[in-house]
Amino acid sequence: MGRRSGGMIGDWAEAQRSQHRTQVIQQREAERRRRAWDRDVARGEREQQAAYRQHREVEARRRTEGMEAQVAALQTLLATGCRAAAFRMGSLVRSEQLEPFRPGALAQPVAMPRIEQFQQQSSGMALGSYRRVQAEREAQAQYTRARQKAEAAETRRQQRLAEYRQEYDRWTAEQLVVIRRHNNGLTELAGALRVGDPEAAVEYFSAALYASSAWPEDLPRQVAAAYDPGPRQLVLDWELPRYEVVPEAKSVRYVPSTDQDKETARPAAQRRALYRDLLAQCVLLVLRDVYAADEFGALDSVVVNGFVDDHDPVTGREARLILATVSAPRTAFAGLRLEQVSAVDCLVEGLRGQLSARPDQLTAVRPGRRPEEVGGGVVSHGGGDGGGDGEPDLFAMDPIAFENLVAELFRAMGMEAVTTQRSGDGGVDVEALDPAPIRGGRIVVQVKRYRNTVPPTAVRDLYGTVQDKGANKGVLVTTATFGPGSYTFANGKPLELVPGDALVELLHRYGLRGRLGDAAGGVPARLAPEPEPEPPAGHSVLGMSWSGSVALDVCALVCAGGRVLSEDHFVFFNNPRTPDGSVRSRAHAAPDRAAVEVSFDALPQEADRLVLVAAVDPEADPRGDLAGFTDARIRLLDAAGAEAGRLEVSDGRAGETALVLGSFRRRANGDWDFVIGGKGYRGGLEDLLREYGIEVA
Repeated sequence: MGRRSGGMIGDWAEAQRSQHRTQVIQQREAERRRRAWDRDVARGEREQQAAYRQHREVEARRRTEGMEAQVAALQTLLATGCRAAAFRMGSLVRSEQLEPFRPGALAQPVAMPRIEQFQQQSSGMALGSYRRVQAEREAQAQYTRARQKAEAAETRRQQRLAEYRQEYDRWTAEQLVVIRRHNNGLTELAGALRVGDPEAAVEYFSAALYASSAWPEDLPRQVAAAYDPGPRQLVLDWELPRYEVVPEAKSVRYVPSTDQDKETARPAAQRRALYRDLLAQCVLLVLRDVYAADEFGALDSVVVNGFVDDHDPVTGREARLILATVSAPRTAFAGLRLEQVSAVDCLVEGLRGQLSARPDQLTAVRPGRRPEEVGGGVVSHGGGDGGGDGEPDLFAMDPIAFENLVAELFRAMGMEAVTTQRSGDGGVDVEALDPAPIRGGRIVVQVKRYRNTVPPTAVRDLYGTVQDKGANKGVLVTTATFGPGSYTFANGKPLELVPGDALVELLHRYGLRGRLGDAAGGVPARLAPEPEPEPPAGHSVLGMSWSGSVALDVCALVCAGGRVLSEDHFVFFNNPRTPDGSVRSRAHAAPDRAAVEVSFDALPQEADRLVLVAAVDPEADPRGDLAGFTDARIRLLDAAGAEAGRLEVSDGRAGETALVLGSFRRRANGDWDFVIGGKGYRGGLEDLLREYGIEVA
């Protein structure tokens, strides 16, 4: 009994020792893992700190390099500017080669049916004579109906093609009139320059300075000018950059102990010398640009007064302070090699000009001859054309000036923007950089001074340019309007369309000037919106609802057969009604999620159906499809809002992004019946519209 008891106690003790050893091993393993974890965390923190420090050091070096590059650009302004192409009158000549006629799908004739398609194919068993005759008659009847339908469609195609061609011919004729008037004006301007006309001289040389590619965009370019035909002298006031253009800091260094960037100040004497040299370069570059542009021999001398608008240190009032001035005869200027000169010495010693000894303190010099001292008018850069209370007419504006105005608008909106060279610009008129995070980036801008609707091909070409240039966004700015095809193509793409009325609104919003049309400041008749017609009597409301969170645009097409009557008969977010007002978009009320107002009796006589479609909004839901489009229905509401009935609509399918909901079709007795749709499109609204005859870019 004792042995048994001892054995049990021994077994128990051994189990206890085994359990203890297991616990010790587990504790040691846990401790080992904890130490390994601590080492990994410490190593990760060290690596993170090293990466952070490296990032800050790289950023500090980048800022230093940016300052050095900025100073280098200021120091070499004159030498770089002398390499720029001289301004020539020929750069303003507009080509008469216009956008070619592209009828798209209208160029393809409707395929005519063949009788063989309707004849029954024998399967080897001879039919009886009676049955064969019946089959042949039925085939002939089907063929005749199909032929008549195809011929009717071909007739409509030819009519639409002829209308489209007439519209294109009208557009080209108008464009050629504008282009030839512009080019003839240049010929007249050249003739006036040769005989020393003051107004022509001021206009031409101001344009030369304004369009010069020699000037960085962050330097001002404001000018007031007058021309004296007696001594053949051009007199200019030219705005100079302020002292702040020279970076105050010389370098940036990251200090890890304080986790801050430390700037090393640029020596004050060095900064003053850089600024004074820059002002001398600016004055010399103005002289270079003007003389280089004088292909007509209109100038014997040029006077330049360089100024800044600031507070006069003597009076404290706003004043135009002259910091540099020079009168440069052509004979004296022609012997200079500007790429090699010391700008200050050249201006003061070589040309006997004056340069402020302390321009950083706004110490002024006595100006030379001023534009207002010359007989005749003074033209200031940026002034109006005398119409519409000083508002320049965008249609009459010089093309280069118009592009520069658009670039100025982008700068006023907080972006960096420059105009491109006149040739080799790859379809880009203005390049802009939006500094905003996430939504910002590089923007390419095309500018179209049209009077009629911009063709969809222009939007397509812009999209190709955006892709080719690797830009974040493309913007098409015009003085005209866009059609549904253009808006449809742009929808969901990184494109933005700015029609003429929106452009004028933006100009005024950001303190700039511009108008479309006559001196009264109104919009030209062809661009003015038509008076909003009263809704036709007896209208109905089609309220649409569906389940799911998919964001949809619901649109309506007024059609004859399977073709929309015109682009104006496609009602969508950018065209809220048909010309006659018979179909309109309207605000919806719960439970509807979209609504269309229709007066069936007022629809055009040639229309035989009203097609309702839905498409995923690619901006609100860029990856969405119609898989979530379920439980869809159309509520029929009378003018008072009372529900008169409901129509069921097919559900959507995965992968499809546009859907024909259904169509109301006019019957022979004048009634309208609803035919449910259900055809889906994977290419979105673009594919759907092409099938209905709307040319999408």
